[in-house]
Amino acid sequence: MRVLIVGNMSGQLAVASKIAMDRGAKVFQVDSIGQATATLRNGKGADLLLVDVSHDIAALIAQNEAEHIIVPVVACGVSTDPRTAANAIRQGAQEFLPLPPDPELIAAVLAAISDDQRPMIAHDPATKAVIQLAEQIAPSDASVLITGESGVGKEVMARYVHQKSRRADKAFISVNCAAIPENLLESELFGHEKGAFTGALARRIGKFEEADGGTLLLDEISEMDIRLQAKLLRAIQERVIDRVGGSKPVPVNIRILATSNRNLAEDVRAGKFREDLYYRLNVVNLCLPPLRERPGDLVALSTHFVKKYAAANGLKPKGISNAALEAIKSNPWRGNVRELENAMHRAVLLSAGPDIEVADIRLPDGSALTATSFGSGHLATASQAILAAQAVQTAAPNLVGRTIEAVEQEMILDTLKHCYGNRTHAAQILGISIRTLRNKLKLYTDAGIDVPAPGVNEPRFVYG
Repeated sequence: MRVLIVGNMSGQLAVASKIAMDRGAKVFQVDSIGQATATLRNGKGADLLLVDVSHDIAALIAQNEAEHIIVPVVACGVSTDPRTAANAIRQGAQEFLPLPPDPELIAAVLAAISDDQRPMIAHDPATKAVIQLAEQIAPSDASVLITGESGVGKEVMARYVHQKSRRADKAFISVNCAAIPENLLESELFGHEKGAFTGALARRIGKFEEADGGTLLLDEISEMDIRLQAKLLRAIQERVIDRVGGSKPVPVNIRILATSNRNLAEDVRAGKFREDLYYRLNVVNLCLPPLRERPGDLVALSTHFVKKYAAANGLKPKGISNAALEAIKSNPWRGNVRELENAMHRAVLLSAGPDIEVADIRLPDGSALTATSFGSGHLATASQAILAAQAVQTAAPNLVGRTIEAVEQEMILDTLKHCYGNRTHAAQILGISIRTLRNKLKLYTDAGIDVPAPGVNEPRFVYG
């Protein structure tokens, strides 16, 4: 985890820096937002910007985006009132961190921003077999293609391979090929020279150079345009890249990992993916089975997530009732580990007792986990059926006759209140992006609806 602090390092920011380093983060610092963008442009990447709230956060994000640099921002400040914190979030900060910093709060922020804290949990024989193969090939420099349905944990596996490799002490850089517009992806990967295109204000180091000496993950490689695949193939084969607008090749020393939730062999036959690139990437294939085919992992993962989110929210440790465990094991979890994690996160917040019960486990649309949502061939226990019926009887009168928009608004605002105004936390529970949540909240605010500010009614800020 790389943290760039933007602001004067005297006082509480220096304390926050030390706490982050004690938690394993690599921390560096600049004084101004201009220096921050220049540092990122020159290849000294960051996973998080911790910015003094006195700086112009909106301007920082705008100038980063002008250079096609997307890094999450967390604002921080001493004795800042809720309105200032709310304004920082309106400017684009994902969260606000009060100073002086709380060590556990710093750790929660780092865990919320980074995936590094996600351990590889494997109790099912199917998962253990994949991990055994991963450990066997990790010390090599062979390219690895990690496949599986969306949400099975492909990026977690990629990080695991990196951590077990000889490059573990070097950078791990991830690029989501599906999230970056096609016309920007080449610059993101290979960098560009000043004036290479409109908006190229200065030389920009790409992800290949940023990962030099370490590992580069090309996430969802199947979404890459076929024309760019030819340039990628050359970079992998010859270990040199050409910056956009550049006049000479730049050597790089990296290991390539790639993921895909599609069948690349079929894409090759359909002419959507280069065959030579497919074989270059697929030296070793790690295929992660869907969660429904690895039932031995369900209880272990559920227990892990309940423990994680109880601690993250300052709650007492919770158990999972036998009826709830049976419901978890019976559900098909089409969203795989990602869906299970979100469900357990919601359950921790909704549970009023010492144990998670069936009625506490909600699906992404907010409905209760009932017998109809279980996989084929499975039946709910009597206690599950009773709890599910009670949940339906309670929920139905509140929904009949109401519009979808009204129900959605109530769900969003209630969740936000439950999270004490924490936008990132609420978005994770709701299963939507932070951008979507902010857009919804802006519509509500413009309509004169009261939207909870960050930290409202909470003695401290919490992160999920």
